[in-house]
Amino acid sequence: MQASDYPILEFDPDRNAIIHPSAFLKRMDIPERCVFCFFQEVIGGLQTDGRLTHLCDIGSEIGKNPIYEISGLSQRMAIVHAGVGAPLSGAFLDEVIELGCRKFVAIGSAGVLNGDITLGHLIVPTSALRDEGTSYHYLPPTREVEPSIEAVEAIQRVLIRKDIPFITGKTWTTDAPYRETPAKIRRRREEGCVTVEMEAAAFFAIAKYREVQFGQILYGGDDVSGEVWDARGWHSRRDIRRGMLDLAIEALLEM
Repeated sequence: MQASDYPILEFDPDRNAIIHPSAFLKRMDIPERCVFCFFQEVIGGLQTDGRLTHLCDIGSEIGKNPIYEISGLSQRMAIVHAGVGAPLSGAFLDEVIELGCRKFVAIGSAGVLNGDITLGHLIVPTSALRDEGTSYHYLPPTREVEPSIEAVEAIQRVLIRKDIPFITGKTWTTDAPYRETPAKIRRRREEGCVTVEMEAAAFFAIAKYREVQFGQILYGGDDVSGEVWDARGWHSRRDIRRGMLDLAIEALLEM
């Protein structure tokens, strides 16, 4: 590890962390494939429909975060809420990997940096700009990190087969949603970012470090491209959010 003026850049390649998920989690009989779902109402809907079997709990000081198995599929499939923000979501991913899952698709929403991306339009990130902190503890400093090629290709095949419009591109991962200034938004847009969210860079870095497959589907949510923030009612589009679960499941079945 080399010293730096900026602690976040002091990457340490030593894999012997003092605290490891194996200290309190043991490998279990769990599906290889897992949906990382940001939509609590979607998970609740599956539960109401009787399609979930409780496997175990992970969690934090916020409380328990159940991991479920989805019934009625051709292959076993787990689902868990992804958390919010890179540190929490990244820790959940590391823990679910420790339990035994190896193939992941996350579904979530993102702010758009281009107002032409309509509410609900699907985006498949092909890289994430690392403007958060978690990824720097898993990989050496670089400006961007990529998802798994296998996962991205599976997602794209499903969307093309179903004739669902989508775009691919770079997403900007930030830890500070209340510090998305006009100058930063302009710079991110100039370097090719189409969305902004809080987890993708951490997900992609952890997946690379742990050698698992991880891809993500986002939908265009609020619009931060103009002079005034436009929420666009992004959190109310439950039809889109539920439909994304089916897409994630189908993509995972091809991975």
